[in-house]
Amino acid sequence: MLGPNDLTYLNQLLPQAVQVAADGSLTILDERALRQGAERLARAAALDAPRQKGLAQWLVRACALRLGAVPASIHDLYVARGAGQVRLDFTVPAINLRALPYQAARAALRAAHALHAGALIFELARSEMGYTQQSPAEYAAAVLAAAMAEDHQGPIFLQGDHFQASPKAYAADREAEIQALRALIRRAIAAGFYNIDIDASTLVDLSQPDLDRQQALNYTLTAEFTRYTRRLQPPEVTVSLGGEIGEVGGHNSTEPELRAFMDGYLRVLQSFHQELIGLSKISVQTGTSHGGVVLPDGSIATAKVDFETLALLSRVARQYGMGGAVQHGASTLPPEAFDRFPAAETLEIHLATNFQNILFEHLPAELVEEIYAYLRQHHADERKADQTDEQFYYKTRKRALGPFKARLWDLPPETIASVQAAWEEQFRFLFTRLNIADTLLEVDETIHAPAVEPSLEDYLTPESAPQDHKDLAD
Repeated sequence: MLGPNDLTYLNQLLPQAVQVAADGSLTILDERALRQGAERLARAAALDAPRQKGLAQWLVRACALRLGAVPASIHDLYVARGAGQVRLDFTVPAINLRALPYQAARAALRAAHALHAGALIFELARSEMGYTQQSPAEYAAAVLAAAMAEDHQGPIFLQGDHFQASPKAYAADREAEIQALRALIRRAIAAGFYNIDIDASTLVDLSQPDLDRQQALNYTLTAEFTRYTRRLQPPEVTVSLGGEIGEVGGHNSTEPELRAFMDGYLRVLQSFHQELIGLSKISVQTGTSHGGVVLPDGSIATAKVDFETLALLSRVARQYGMGGAVQHGASTLPPEAFDRFPAAETLEIHLATNFQNILFEHLPAELVEEIYAYLRQHHADERKADQTDEQFYYKTRKRALGPFKARLWDLPPETIASVQAAWEEQFRFLFTRLNIADTLLEVDETIHAPAVEPSLEDYLTPESAPQDHKDLAD
């Protein structure tokens, strides 16, 4: 139940646009004013005191539902693709918006709307939650506020990327790490993340004599987290779940590895003696690394993606009823590479680092130097002996995004506008190359997005700050 201070806070956020009653019911007084005030709500959801942030995050989601922006699962689209009911020549971009997610999501939605693109995912990894200091609820509020501002109607696909087991934490206390991942899944679903990538590939044991035993812990935990997710998902929602068979940056995945993982995963699911819906996709390694390989001058080495392997593994994944294979670590690839992903029938591609790079290219020089001074003071332990300054700053600057969150929000309007314009241009380029133009049709034909009312209690339950696990992938 809302207290007097809660009501006062909520009703002062946008007093001309929305009114909240003591029982949590809300009335939209002026839709236009609400859309125009979305940035005010997004800022409050990111920067206010903890309880007020929770209230603002809840208000954003409740208002977004009433304006037609609905958190949704992409599961049915992927299953339809696996069954041959949807064309194979587009690759769904899953974009990680680490900094200024409200402003970045607006740019992405403008690019998507111009292309009539519906197959688009907004995601945040477990690792990113730590160093950007964003909970799932905060990130969801940023994207949903952007959807309101851009008059978006229809599904919004929010995804937990790399819900990954920390090898160090797992080795130290297996049960505590499993409970931490369960808590993360629970918080994500409560925030409207109806797409989750379970990643226990960090626990693959290559010292074992055969593929089944190498993948055993990976597929067993993935199946157990599948069962846990199915217990939590709202009625009428089938959370889209992904698995992963190899760490990005490791050796390229193979068909026998994929089959060993999936055969073992299905055996474990069957052992639960329940009718459980399984995975809709599988992440594989094909030659890239997260953030790219940084050269001494700070530039990125050209990665070589094994598109033949990617195409093969997508075909094998569809034999298991999934939509296909997922490519990670791709945003820093050369421009000419991106149209090859749809040609290889790649289901989904994860993009993050280059959007961060674009931001830093537009930041005032004095702010960049402040960030670098912060890194020298607080993250010197991450510097390798043979790294140049450029390599050190490039690899660690993401860790300043959380501590400098308010400073980024307070950038001059002209700086924000220039960053947004550059982001929108990049999004439009990627969406065109990945061939998601006109995918509103596929989304409309396959996706049922029930409006799940947010629980105020979920948003006001205190939670510990996200941990910055440095052994997790982005």
